[in-house]
Amino acid sequence: MRKDGLGSINDLIHAKARLGIMSMVMTYEYCDFTMLKEKLRLTDGNLGAHIQKLEEAQYIITKKTFLGRKPKTYVSVTEEGREAYREYIATLEAVLYGEIFHEGEGDK
Repeated sequence: MRKDGLGSINDLIHAKARLGIMSMVMTYEYCDFTMLKEKLRLTDGNLGAHIQKLEEAQYIITKKTFLGRKPKTYVSVTEEGREAYREYIATLEAVLYGEIFHEGEGDK
């Protein structure tokens, strides 16, 4: 965990929709677009935009296939995404338990 207080919270993951996406892909091996849309109650466009941001950061990868004639998009987390998510959770825990505010006090 970085030691720069609240500034260490990963803003990319912290956005509500992206936190939901990351939490789901961390829980399941992969999620399809429809599952994410329904569980997170997002529109196609909104979900697509958030997926794009996470994909640009290389936190997730998408795979597009066809089921019959219907396109299917699957989302899975990358190793970089796993690490970023774990660091994000550790930072939140440090904030929740006040640990982040006491770092470095013993160095005085």
